Amino acid sequence: MSKFFTIFIFLFCIVSRGQDVDTSYKKRVLEASELETLFSYYSQDGPNAAVTGGEGTEELTDATSTLVLRMPLNDDDILTIDAGVSAYTSASSSNLNPFDGQGPANPFDASTGASRSDVLAYFRPTYAHSSVDRNQIWSANAYVSAEYDYFSFGFGGGYTRLFNEKNTEVSLSGQVYLDSWNSQYPIELRGGFTGAAPGYDPNFTPFENEGRNSYSFSLSFSQILSKRLQGSIALDVVLQDGLLSTPFQRVYFGDVEDFFLEDFQLADDVERLPETRFKIPLGLRLNYYLTDFAIVRTYYRFYYDDWGITSHTANLEIPLKLSDRFTLYPNYRFYSQTAADYFFEKEQAVSTLDFYTSDFDLSKYTANQYGIGIRYKDIFTTAKFLIFGLKTVDLRFAYYDRNTQLDATIVTLGTTFIID
Repeated sequence: MSKFFTIFIFLFCIVSRGQDVDTSYKKRVLEASELETLFSYYSQDGPNAAVTGGEGTEELTDATSTLVLRMPLNDDDILTIDAGVSAYTSASSSNLNPFDGQGPANPFDASTGASRSDVLAYFRPTYAHSSVDRNQIWSANAYVSAEYDYFSFGFGGGYTRLFNEKNTEVSLSGQVYLDSWNSQYPIELRGGFTGAAPGYDPNFTPFENEGRNSYSFSLSFSQILSKRLQGSIALDVVLQDGLLSTPFQRVYFGDVEDFFLEDFQLADDVERLPETRFKIPLGLRLNYYLTDFAIVRTYYRFYYDDWGITSHTANLEIPLKLSDRFTLYPNYRFYSQTAADYFFEKEQAVSTLDFYTSDFDLSKYTANQYGIGIRYKDIFTTAKFLIFGLKTVDLRFAYYDRNTQLDATIVTLGTTFIID
């Protein structure tokens, strides 16, 4: 689900005679190719790892590099290539097999096994065509990504219509993802595991269906309300079906005897969730031009799904123009949600239930995120390297704090270059 609206500013000269329009000159949608680079570093920690049944280390680091190339094919058409690589190291996922480390296995310690790290790579091309009068935009895209235990393929398209001298914008879009798991189960639930404690014999059945499909439809409406105020509303409808459980997340039952190997409790089962999920997010934005030096950007989102989760998101950002080239971006985000119907803390679920999870991402919680960013902008691209003219540099930092004792820091660095 996209969080951004397509906003285009078009300037063109029209010489009219009756209903005839002279299009001998029109401004290109994109004058020159642009290259964006983005690097982000994410680090988190907490005591409620889903891999170890809701108890254990959530320590994780992720480094992501992204390149976005926008190329004008002609006056009206743009091709965008978005590609990236994300590499993570996770103490939690290392405990898929906690017994391949140096010391006694423990849910709060990381193993040294191969499952502690993985790499995700993705590729997304997008084609967009604008009408001659620049009031209509059609787009189509594809998506493919792969990591060790998951593969995703997607495609979609959209249509945008501008009215009222481009003061009003309506957008429709749809997206389909056809994904598949290569299920990785906790080591003690795999066939041939010989290290279990005496008497340990879980009633475990592997998943038969390893496909996951997602279908989304988005509708957005944006309106310039006055010289200082702009508002928008966006509605998404999402349907998922297939394997929506995560195969390597353990569950411990309250009505089943506990078994330990070293200091590690062996799984009673893995997460089991329904094979369908229906989601409806509704988002509202209001941006107010306060002065020449400050803009107030507000955002609210309401979310509902048929697993029992409702959530509220509120975001406030106030860009402060320090000079012609530098802008400061202080921001704050608040989030709260109810628990899914199938969430149980460790040993609260019982073996007779059909669905259960101990993933605290599906629990009831609130979270606060505090951020600050700074942007350098040079519209004349005076700084150049070979064929690249530097247009913008963005550096942002955020701290995330959840009341389940999970906290995280995020650092991002982005640049935009004009290609001569």
